[in-house]
Amino acid sequence: MATRKLTGKDLRKLGFPEGRAIGEAIKAMEEHFKGKSILHKKAMLKKVVGNPGLYLKHEAWGPVAMALIIKKDHNETLALREKRIPYNIYGAEGIEQGAINQMEIAMKLPVTKYGALMPDAHHGYGLPIGGVLATENAVIPYGVGVDIGCRMCMTMYDIPPAFVHQNTDELKDMLMENTKFGQAVFKRPKNHEVLDRDLFNEINVLKSLKDKAWQQIGSSGGGNHFVEFGITEVHSEINEFNLPVGKYLSVLSHSGSRGLGANIARHYTKLAMDMTKLPGEAKHLAWLDLDTEAGQEYWQAMNLAGDYASACHHQIHDRLAAALGEQPLALIENHHNFAWKEQDADGKEIIVHRKGATPAGEGVLGIIPGSMTSPGFIVKGKGNVESINSASHGAGRVLSRTRAKQTLSKKEVKKHIKKAGVTLIGSGLDEAPQVYKNIHEVMAQQTDLVDVIGTFEPKIVRMCGDERFGEVD
Repeated sequence: MATRKLTGKDLRKLGFPEGRAIGEAIKAMEEHFKGKSILHKKAMLKKVVGNPGLYLKHEAWGPVAMALIIKKDHNETLALREKRIPYNIYGAEGIEQGAINQMEIAMKLPVTKYGALMPDAHHGYGLPIGGVLATENAVIPYGVGVDIGCRMCMTMYDIPPAFVHQNTDELKDMLMENTKFGQAVFKRPKNHEVLDRDLFNEINVLKSLKDKAWQQIGSSGGGNHFVEFGITEVHSEINEFNLPVGKYLSVLSHSGSRGLGANIARHYTKLAMDMTKLPGEAKHLAWLDLDTEAGQEYWQAMNLAGDYASACHHQIHDRLAAALGEQPLALIENHHNFAWKEQDADGKEIIVHRKGATPAGEGVLGIIPGSMTSPGFIVKGKGNVESINSASHGAGRVLSRTRAKQTLSKKEVKKHIKKAGVTLIGSGLDEAPQVYKNIHEVMAQQTDLVDVIGTFEPKIVRMCGDERFGEVD
C-alpha cells in the first residue's frame, strides 16, 4: 500500500490544477521515485506545487514546475503562431471564404503539425467541415465535432436492381417500420454489447448518458442523416467484395452517435476551453493534452461514441436484412468526425482530426455520398501524404440551412426529386438536393486522393424531415 501509484485525484487534493502539470507529475514519479513511499511522494509534490520556481532546473521536477508556472502565470491566453503552417486546399475555387478563414486559424495553433482542406469544405464551429488537422499529443473536441464517429454504412444484396422498381411500396414500408429518426426511438430497443462497456461506470459524464444511449440505439439523427435503398454498381472484376461486375440492391445509411456523442462533445469542449485559453477567434479550437486525465478521458469516451455509432448502423442494417429475408453479400463502413493516432512521414505519432473528412490511407475503403438525387461513390484511398491520407466525406453544402429554407420552393424541389426517379420519405427544404455541391466536380478535385471502384444510385430515401418548415414529400 505504501508504494501505490498516486492518481490525478490525489494530485488535485494536493493543490495541482487540472492540466498538463498532473501528467508531468505522474510521469516524474514513475521515472524517478518509483520505490518511494506515498508520504515521501506527497511531501515532495507539496513543495513543488507550493513554490514551482525553485524547481525549474531540477532533473525530475523541472517539467512539472514549468507546467505549473505556465498555468499559474498565464491562466492563460496562449498566443497563436504569427505565421500559419502551410497546408493544401483541394477544390479551392468551390470553398467559401469562411471555411478557409477557419482553417487559417487552425494552422496557427501551437499544437498543429499538418493540415488539409477537402473539396466539400464549408464553415463549421472551430475546425471547418471538411477540415483535416494533425496535432502533436493533443485532441481538439471541436476538431472532432459534435456528432462523434458519424459514418457511412452500406450493405449489398444478391437481389436484382429491378426489385426496387417492382416493390417500391414494400420497400417504403420496410424503411418506415425499421428506421427511426430524430426524437423518435424504438419502443423495444435491441441490446448491444457496446452498452455493457465498463466505461459507462468509470467516467462520470458517461454514467448519466447510458440510459439515453440504450433508448436511442439503432436509430438515426436528424439533419442530413438518412437510410436509403438504392442500386450499387461494382465496376471492376478485381474487388474487395469478391463480387462479379454488375448491379446490386443495396442499403446505405448515414448517422452518428446520437445524444451520447453530442453530450460527450459538449462536456469536453467546455473543459478544453476552461483548460486551454485561446484568443477569441480560436477559442473553439481549445485542446486537451493527451498526457492529462481529461485528455485520456475524452479519448476513451470518443472511441466509445464511435463504437456506439457503428452499433447503431449495424442494427439498422440487421433489421432491414431481416425484413428483406436476405443476408448481405458485403458490408462497407467508414467514419468521420473522429481523431486517429497515426504516423507522419518521419514515423512520429500525430493525432489526425477529420471533421467531415473520410480516411483515405492506401487501400482503405470508403463511401462518399452525393445528395438524394446524385450518386455516391465507393472509393479506395491512395494514401496521399499531402492530404494527410484523407478525402471528402460528401458533396458539401452551398446553401446554409436557413438560406435553403428562405430561398427554395417546395414545388420546385419536389419536381426535381421526381424527375430524378427518387421516392422520398421525410426531409425538409434544408436537405433539398439543391443545397449541395455537384458531387462529380467534387470527385474530380480529389482524383489524387482516391480511386473510384463503385457507385451507388439512391432510389428510396428516408430522412428525418423538419416539421417547422414542412416536409418536401
